[in-house]
Amino acid sequence: MKKEWQQQEDGVYKVRTCGWSPPGDHPVGCGMHLHIKDGKLVKVEGDPEHPITEGRLCIRCLSLPEYVNHPSRIIHPMKRAGKKGEDKWQRISWDEAWDIIVDKINYYKENYGAESIVVFGGTGREACLYYYPLGFAAIGTPNVCYPQSGWSCYGPRCAITDYILGAGYPEIDYAGYFPDRYDHEGWHLPEYILLWGKEPLKSNPDGFFGHSIIDMMKRGSKLIMVDPRMNWLATRATYHLQLRPGSDTALALGMLNVIINEDLYDHDFVENWCYGFEELSERVQEYPTDKVADITWVKEELIKEAARAYAKAGNSTMGWGLAIDQNPNGVQLGHALLSIVAITGNLDVPGGVTIGPPASLVGKWRVETRAELSEELWDKRIGAKEWPALSTALATTHPDETLDTLETGKPYKLRMGWFNSTNFITPTCSAAPDRWYRALKSLEFCVVQDVFMTPTAMAFADIFLPLSSFAEHDGIVITHYGRNSVFLGAMNKAIQVGECKSDVEMMIELGKRTNPKAWPFNSVEEFFDFQLKPELGFGFAELKEKGLYQPDYEYEKFKKGKLRADGEPGFNTVTGLVELCSTLFESWGEDPLPYFKEPPYSPYSTPDLYKEFPLVLTTGARNYASFHSEHKHVASLREIAPDPIMEIHPDTAKKLGISEGDWVVIENPFGKAKERAHVTPAIDPRVVHAEHGWWYPEKPADEPSLYGVWESNINTLIPHKHIGKLGFGAPFKSILCKVYKAEDQNFYK
Repeated sequence: MKKEWQQQEDGVYKVRTCGWSPPGDHPVGCGMHLHIKDGKLVKVEGDPEHPITEGRLCIRCLSLPEYVNHPSRIIHPMKRAGKKGEDKWQRISWDEAWDIIVDKINYYKENYGAESIVVFGGTGREACLYYYPLGFAAIGTPNVCYPQSGWSCYGPRCAITDYILGAGYPEIDYAGYFPDRYDHEGWHLPEYILLWGKEPLKSNPDGFFGHSIIDMMKRGSKLIMVDPRMNWLATRATYHLQLRPGSDTALALGMLNVIINEDLYDHDFVENWCYGFEELSERVQEYPTDKVADITWVKEELIKEAARAYAKAGNSTMGWGLAIDQNPNGVQLGHALLSIVAITGNLDVPGGVTIGPPASLVGKWRVETRAELSEELWDKRIGAKEWPALSTALATTHPDETLDTLETGKPYKLRMGWFNSTNFITPTCSAAPDRWYRALKSLEFCVVQDVFMTPTAMAFADIFLPLSSFAEHDGIVITHYGRNSVFLGAMNKAIQVGECKSDVEMMIELGKRTNPKAWPFNSVEEFFDFQLKPELGFGFAELKEKGLYQPDYEYEKFKKGKLRADGEPGFNTVTGLVELCSTLFESWGEDPLPYFKEPPYSPYSTPDLYKEFPLVLTTGARNYASFHSEHKHVASLREIAPDPIMEIHPDTAKKLGISEGDWVVIENPFGKAKERAHVTPAIDPRVVHAEHGWWYPEKPADEPSLYGVWESNINTLIPHKHIGKLGFGAPFKSILCKVYKAEDQNFYK
């Protein structure tokens, strides 16, 4: 029987689907039509009936046929046929791959304990949902690791929210819950949108459709941009606060100083729903705007004007980005930003900041699979006791402690590694990737599941398992991984490429071999029915037909007992209120109030070092042509972004003898990287920005090259374990460096 999501037309089979997003990326759920001819993906079009994306797609989605059909893709299981680091492989069957893997898992568990196995998870495919149950319920290890120093991506924001609000992820209210979107009678257009360290047009992060910012701007919303770089949105902002990288928390506290001292806060919300306002009021007196201007390099009057505009608006919203996570002072920054939203009355109201209730089954099931582990085994999780603030919120190891364990063998030796869609020795997430590379060599047996051969896979894999893109499997897109489910989208399988399998298929197949009682599913559809039916009342087949499900949104849940397990009004915190003064932070030995602390290496914390390394380096801004280390194979995308780009101000470039397009070396005491200079007035003369994620598939695969992974590896400049007091955050966005013209300008010879 023909399905609603299938069409046949002139020999072309069209499948309507919601992409997890461009290969890799986060769960945006872009609506698209995939055109299949002779079993091959030949074209991608936007789905105009998708209520969120409305037919709009980025270049990464449009180039999907190049990605899916690329001749370099690995489409069959393989085992190493030479030494690690040598490009010698042998094709094997899935049965042989599973036999080898299961034998190794059993061997290490029986001889060294399940804790001797570590699972590394990335953000590609649906790994960020499924590497937890892969580790906990299929392999049986407590050691599941996201290997970015300080867990510096999304996790800190989730933890801060959990501790301060006791709620799901805070997101801009872009009317995504409603089928009639911006015309919904209960929705209000935000007067101001505060974007703090977030430029969502390029990244569409974690389920937020970035182009909705432009939709709302067209309707009258105004922007307040906080970013060290002048980007496209900043040029259209009413206020652009171009701050010194790493000084964010001082700026947020300065804005709170204005809002509180000028009596611009919402008295009703503060009196009824906030805890610790008097203490916060006292703290912000330490951050008068003249002092904050000196710290941040932002003009005092601009700080005041932006704070007043946000607080005086009828309703304002806020989107926060990696500037919060990639900062050892980021917990305090996040605390201050949530305080701004709360005391101005913009929390959980129309056109303000939406918050999810406790995570849905679709989202939280992955973490609950830790019940498959005994308490004795769970207590062996690396870094959990040393960093309770991190381990309470996140069911993983502490990433920095994991590297320490690999290097020292303490508290026990890690012997087997599983890399789930993560290529982290490239400059994607790990700080000090050269240290990780050397430490990971101590692992005796490794499995990598990915789409292409990567530097990480070439260096460490004994077995390579081929992953499918979203076009090749059934699945569910859930925004914010269930922490704020604006919608659920169906990924409808359109094609089969080789023997590639999805994260879910691999997880079930392995689980049925190693721990069958936890994996009673005979199909992917049964697996998704298990998650959907108890909560939504319908299963995966119905979701496929719907294409997209929007759950509606109930504002002011805190007034109606919808955030607390006991059904009482308030927030799911220790005090039942928004904790402007945090009881949990204090219990962990941290200051309960937000405060500013200089980055570990800065013009002010290390003035002597600044003399030798006189530029502030910030990293990680996105571009349209790639997601982290992905898409480097795709010719049309490499044509758009052929080289890694370092941005430098014209005055600084002139002093250093650097011209547009020169290859330059960026160096500090920890490492160096080569990138191509882009001379632009859009950045402060005292600051440079460098792209991350670069490697070169066209370069030799064998060690020591590993596809040129060390040549433009900007993360070698980021030190290990320079993290915040609670274990979160690392200085990816604020470190010192010097820049000079590379002697060899013929980089590709």
